[in-house]
Order: sequence, then C-alpha cells, then structure tokens
Amino acid sequence: MNDDCAPRRKRLVMLDRSSGLTRENSQLKKQLAEQEQILESLEQENKQLREEQKALTDENKELKSELARSRTTSRNSSKRPSSDIVKGAARMRGKGRKIGAQAGHKKQEREPFKPEEIDRFVLCTLTCCPCCRGAVAPSRHVLPAVVQQVEVLAKPLEITEYQGEWFWCEKCENVYCALPPEVEKGGLCGPLLTAWIGYLKGGCHASFSTIRKFLRDILGVRISRGMLAKVVAKVSAALADPWEELRQLLPLAHVLNVDETGHKDNGRRYHTWCFRAREYILFKIAETRGTAELLEMLGADFEGVIGSDYFSSYRCYMEEFGGVLQFCLAHLIREVKFLLELPDRASQAYGQRFLESLRGLFAIIHRRGTMPAGLFRQRLEAQRQKILRTALRNVPASKEARNLAQRMGKHGDNYFLFITTPGVEPTNNLAEQAIRFVVIDRHVTQGTRGEKGRKWCERIWTVLATCEQQSRSAFHFIRDAVDAYFSGSPAPSLVPAPT
Repeated sequence: MNDDCAPRRKRLVMLDRSSGLTRENSQLKKQLAEQEQILESLEQENKQLREEQKALTDENKELKSELARSRTTSRNSSKRPSSDIVKGAARMRGKGRKIGAQAGHKKQEREPFKPEEIDRFVLCTLTCCPCCRGAVAPSRHVLPAVVQQVEVLAKPLEITEYQGEWFWCEKCENVYCALPPEVEKGGLCGPLLTAWIGYLKGGCHASFSTIRKFLRDILGVRISRGMLAKVVAKVSAALADPWEELRQLLPLAHVLNVDETGHKDNGRRYHTWCFRAREYILFKIAETRGTAELLEMLGADFEGVIGSDYFSSYRCYMEEFGGVLQFCLAHLIREVKFLLELPDRASQAYGQRFLESLRGLFAIIHRRGTMPAGLFRQRLEAQRQKILRTALRNVPASKEARNLAQRMGKHGDNYFLFITTPGVEPTNNLAEQAIRFVVIDRHVTQGTRGEKGRKWCERIWTVLATCEQQSRSAFHFIRDAVDAYFSGSPAPSLVPAPT
C-alpha cells in the first residue's frame, strides 16, 4: 500500500505545483498586461509632452522673432528715422557727451556785411574819460571796434493807393480802367508781401492763423485767413511754370535718386514722391505708390540710373520696362543688422559675416582719395565678389536669412552699379535727405485739403529744395516768380544756367 500511495502522492504534488505555476503564470501575464498598458499610456503621455514641448519651442522662437521685429529701428531695418520713438538725445546720453559744442569744435562766425551792403556808418567818439572825466586823445595804433547791427524799420510797409481813371474808346466802344495789370492782379498785397506770405506758409511751416498774427502784430496790417489763402494760391500759380519745366526735364536725367513718403489729404492717404537729379529736386503728390507713377513721371524708355530702396515698385519698373536700378546699400546694411536680433545663432553668425563684408566695402569707399582710380575700382570689384559669396554660402534656415540670400542671388549686381557707373551713389541718402523737409511739414501742418493744396505743396517744396541744392535764395526766387506772374512776363527758371 505504501508503494501504491507514493506515485499517487507524487502526482498530486506535481499537479499542485503545476496548478500553482499556472496561477502564477496567469498572474504574471495579468501584471505584464497591466505594465504594457501603463507603458503604452506613458508612451502616449510622452508623445503628447514632446508635441507640447515642440509647440512651446516654436512659440518661443516666434515670440523671440516678434520681439526682434518690434525692436526694429532705422538703424537695423528699412524704417525711416522719423519712425523711431527714441531719437538722437538718448544715443547722445549713451555716449557720455555733454550738451553743446564739444571740445575742439571750430568756432563758427558769420561773414561781416560788405561795405556796399551797409546803409549808413556811425563813428562813435569820446570827448572825455567815461570814468574820471579827464581829457582823452584818440589812439593812432589801434583799429576802431566794429559792431554791425541789423535793425527793422519802425514802419516796414509802404501803403499805396492806386486810383485808376476810366476811359471810353470810341473805336472799340468799350470802357477801360487805367490801373496797371500787375496792380489789379496783385490786389491788396504787392509782389514783395505776396512773396513773404508764400515763404512763411511753405518755407516756415506757418499756418494761416500764425501768418495772420505776424502781419497784425509785427507789420500792423490785418488780413483775413481767406485772403491769405488767395494770396498763397497766387504764389502757387506763379510757381507752376518752373515746376512744369523740371517735370519735362525729369525723363532726360542721367541719374535720379527716388524716394516716397506718405501724405495726408482731407482724410485720404496719398504719397509724396521725391525725384532728385544732380541739379534739381522735384516733388509729386500722387494717389499711388506703385509703378504706374514711375511710368507717368519717367516714361517707359527712361535711360538713366535710378537710385532707390528695394521697394517692389522700383523692381517692377526694372523688370517690366528695363529700368536700371542702384539699390541702396545703407538699407541693405540695416536689414542685415536685423539678423543679429534674431534668436538663432546660425542667423546671427550669417548676419555678422554679411555685415563685416559690407563694412569692408565702405572702408574702401572712405579711402577713395588715397589710391589711384584703377586700384580703387579693382578693390571695389574684389569686395563685391566677396560680399556675394558671403551672402550665398552657408545660408541658415531662418526666413529672414533665406530672403536676403535669395535677393542677393537675384538682384545682387544692382547693389554695385556705382562701381562702374560715374555719378551713381551707393546709397539713396540724397533722396532721403531731400524728403526729410516734407516729413516735417506733414507732421506740422497735418497735410492738405484738396487738389489746390497738393499742387501748392508740390511746387513750393520743389522750389525750396532745388534752391537749397543750388545755394540760391528760395525767397528771392519766389519774389521774382511773383513779379513775373503779376506783370505777365516769363517765369524764372529753376534750371541753372550752363557754365
């Protein structure tokens, strides 16, 4: 019996162990399934976290780019200096410079009046010592002290009453007045006073109310704002022919620097175009900022070189009508500087390389007078090739860097026409300087209110800028133009006489 029980007992033990292993195996499988569920959940959570991290990284990069764009100024972008919130005073404080003339500043003194310009001479003498009342004798070895004093006459106005008799012509059977045509055309204000009012309005940014106060308080004459508007309209008519003469000459210019800025007209947005030639500057207010305005002013066959920024209107004019453009290198430098504000280091390094190559170009330009002309052009050409290689190699993935590289690949040569074309400047600073007065006038006067106002601004701005460029007196030109307009004679010309 013991022998029969042993195998049975052994089988029972083995069955018990097998059952235990089965249960343990089942439990392990269950635990494994639970672990796999947990692992799958963790993988999903990890994937979600990675996606969130990528989204946050992209958002952070975009925010940094937006922050960099919000910090753009005229020094690191194509924005105009007038758009900067912080102007030169803050930069001066950063340099530690004190207000006023700096050490070593050359004293500026006005030229004395010439003897023929002086109306009267007064010799001042002493009959006795101003201190002790003793006798004095004039010195023969020291020149007299000279003070030239300018004074306004107590009554600078001359009021004339013209009385024109009426006459009957038996042949014409008509009545005629003997008043001279220039007197009738001038009306209340003579030619000189008319020129004064026009200069105050256009050259001094004065409002009609300010001019009215000046005339009333200083000159003692009362003129209404409505009458002042009519006087300014006469000045505008007097300047129409000189403006149109420059308008006809514009398509014949060899080199033009062109720029544009906004203009307000009775709540509507217009654009002021500035065309700067070597001998004159012309302004035109237009509804558009597009290529159509360039086509209207220059025509489709313009053979000169246009200096401008990289605005699309100029590129379209170049591509559609074969215009030759010199893009502004100063604008390019500011846009390259913007790359240094971006968050990724690759764009910063690319921008730094690009900027150093451009600085090398201007270093050569500043040494123009120290080397022969042939060597100067050779070095400019070598630096041009270096700039283009730098711009097109190792371009990072940022949008701003790719855009600049694509631009240099397509229009890079248009930044270096000044190397081979005499009279062409590497920057568009000439046009930007000329248009600065217009921007100031827009801020002061708040724009115009109709076509007459726009025509007035075009003409007076053209006269003021051109006379400044030619070192002529704008007031004297306005006076001569008004004289010619009142008398019916030809208007003076803004085109300088050939030498």
